[in-house]
Amino acid sequence: MTDNVFNTTEPLAGKRILLGVGGSIAAYKSPEIVRALRQAGVELRVVMTRSAAQFVTPLTLQALSGEPVRGDLFAATEEAAMDHIRLARWADALLIAPISANGIARLAQGLADDLLGTIVLASRVPLFLAPAMNSTMWMHPATQRNLAQIQADGAHLLGPDSGSLACGEDGAGRLLAPDRLVGELRLALAEKTLRGQRVLITAGPTWEAIDPARGLSNRASGRQGFALSQACAEAGAEVLLITGPTHEQTPPGVSRLDVLSARDMLTACLQALDRPTDIFIANAAVADHRPSHFSAQKLSKTAIANPLPLSINPDIVSAVHRDSRRPRYIVAFAAETHDHLATAGTKAQRKGADVIVVNDINSAELGMGAAENACSILQGERVLHIPRCSKIDLARHLVRHLSSFISLPGTEIEDLHE
Repeated sequence: MTDNVFNTTEPLAGKRILLGVGGSIAAYKSPEIVRALRQAGVELRVVMTRSAAQFVTPLTLQALSGEPVRGDLFAATEEAAMDHIRLARWADALLIAPISANGIARLAQGLADDLLGTIVLASRVPLFLAPAMNSTMWMHPATQRNLAQIQADGAHLLGPDSGSLACGEDGAGRLLAPDRLVGELRLALAEKTLRGQRVLITAGPTWEAIDPARGLSNRASGRQGFALSQACAEAGAEVLLITGPTHEQTPPGVSRLDVLSARDMLTACLQALDRPTDIFIANAAVADHRPSHFSAQKLSKTAIANPLPLSINPDIVSAVHRDSRRPRYIVAFAAETHDHLATAGTKAQRKGADVIVVNDINSAELGMGAAENACSILQGERVLHIPRCSKIDLARHLVRHLSSFISLPGTEIEDLHE
């Protein structure tokens, strides 16, 4: 099977989304939203209100979307064919971003005197609203009353965020960033193959302090673990991500707990097992050793240069496996440079993992610290090879595999390597 198969993991690919652009100053961000949706493989149509056209031109959005931009309810050519009904039936989802306080009020009243309002009333698909306005307007009782009404009618709110507003004030009312909007749509529209599952994931490196300034760690970035948490959340799981030091942003729908050392991570994992857990994915690059003694004062170069006494860190996967609250499935990761499958298989047996994912870290372009990855997934005697792809694609393939054998024990594993 060729590598282009791995481009199909994007949950939004092929989805038909109608983007409504309302009359907020944040409409200037709509070209970025269009670009982000197109990059996700969305088939897009854009409808603008008259007020939105004061902030961004229809020609700009037409150029970026590749489709004519609609805005006139009484356009002779389109509406002669009841185009507002056709557009409402065409879409898999409606996203209005931004929507102003006035737009929210109009939806709450069910007004249909413009094209966008008519489409909303004629549609049966999920409606997502991304508000953008001044914080005082956002908090006004009338706005909150209107929000309660449209949510009761089935609309889903995306945001708003808090921060610096166009008016110069700070507060709630900021439009969610385009990548966050796309992430929220993925979360809502992806196939829910792990619905009802509780997943615990570890990610990133650990930091084993020598003194207040120095420590032992590795070059893991946390990207793969964060991608796994995103993919599990998209699949409908309740996800707790326990991560070592990293600069990665928490994906939508994921609960995050930051820790520092291997022992901190173990403690957090065991505490998490107080709630029944279905799947444990141990992706973190946990340091094998820690300094035997921590110096509260910064050590001199000479002191560091002397042989540094080390102690072996606890094995988190083994500890979770031995715990009486053991998750139903344990997925371990192994970074290897030689004898990959044999070494990983032995580790899986020793640690008590049901599945182990092995990475070849000989190449700096793959695995630790890199944007792409490739791996082999071992489940008993069966092997699944995933060729080089982005870390989020790899994560979604792994989640797809987990979903299959969780729901259908003994399902044969297909070799995806060409």
